[in-house]
Amino acid sequence: MVSVQEVMDIMEGFAPKHLAEDWDNPGLLVGSPAQRTERIVCCLDVSDGVVQQAIEADAHLIVAHHPLIFKAMKNVRTDLPLGARIAKLLKHDIAVIAAHTNLDIAEGGVNDVLAEAIGVGKLSSFVIEQQDEDGRPASLGRIGTLPTPMTIADFAAQVREALPTAHVRYVDAGPRPVRKVALCSGSGAEFIGRAAALGADAYVTGDVRYHDAQHAAELGLHVIDAGHFGTEFPVVASLRQRLADALTERKRTVEVIADTQSEDFFHVI
Repeated sequence: MVSVQEVMDIMEGFAPKHLAEDWDNPGLLVGSPAQRTERIVCCLDVSDGVVQQAIEADAHLIVAHHPLIFKAMKNVRTDLPLGARIAKLLKHDIAVIAAHTNLDIAEGGVNDVLAEAIGVGKLSSFVIEQQDEDGRPASLGRIGTLPTPMTIADFAAQVREALPTAHVRYVDAGPRPVRKVALCSGSGAEFIGRAAALGADAYVTGDVRYHDAQHAAELGLHVIDAGHFGTEFPVVASLRQRLADALTERKRTVEVIADTQSEDFFHVI
């Protein structure tokens, strides 16, 4: 078994809380640091399906990317979805830890997993938020290169095949080949100008709006919108493996399970 506190210590090594944005809410959100468990579920969102998976697996800890509790709560209404979910977690002694923007920024975190999945290498900083404890820049997103140039259509197809999404949308900004790629998992349309300024040929992110796409086209920047879910869900398997390896090193007999319940909210017909 392992305590929630020990898992929090491991997560601090992967994704230190000081890397998180000021508006974020990472850390222990439900339960006690003293809670002990033999199984852990890793997920993107603490959904009803994930909670049920944890109950059925007799897991007493969920490690999520998105915080279950994000804004200040003045009440816990069990007749509403969030309150009912919190009540169910407490009833079954299931604690919840979140690592959000700190896991986005951390080395080996969401953006590095995304870059590897879509074939972008030789990575460097994209949007520098702060410095880590060694004085190195801590970056939201990454910028790197493809092994060989591609057309935007071919690169978009490669991204679609690599990620858990049924479709991607892309902005074709002209005949410019794609070699240098910027990326920001989740929702990063606000950084389109930054990607163009750094000389990226294409920018991969999610949640791109119409006028964001228009702005990118005017800048001559290809954009691939692979969705919020599609660009972030790959970290779940990576996090599961990293936690499992770290617990094995500590000689803890704990099963770490990846979320098998979640899928993108958007469907295409």
